[in-house]
Amino acid sequence: VQLQAFGGGLVQAGGSLRLSCAVSGSIFSILAMGWYRQTPGKQRELVAAITSGGITNYANSVKGRFTISRDNAKNTVYLQMNSLKPEDTAVYYCDATIRRGPVSSFEHYWGQGTLVTVSR
Repeated sequence: VQLQAFGGGLVQAGGSLRLSCAVSGSIFSILAMGWYRQTPGKQRELVAAITSGGITNYANSVKGRFTISRDNAKNTVYLQMNSLKPEDTAVYYCDATIRRGPVSSFEHYWGQGTLVTVSR
């Protein structure tokens, strides 16, 4: 199972970026998917998460600015980031909780990080 993230880059404050993360490999079902971010010297923190049924959860710092969504047919999760601020600068990681078979236990996977830099 692999998670591959795309969409990071450099953007000015107030701008927008859209991150995507595709899950590939032997998958039976995906329970939850999400995005975390990390800056040097700090712990990785939850940005947003979404269940298979579409229930979402956001960090207070991004509510009203970021939107998480998923395409279950494509095993892909998205993060639309609007009104970006310099403090949003971080490496963003996607994650997914996956079952590889009908009787398998759930396993957690991380994608590689993608850097988002917001300039003043």
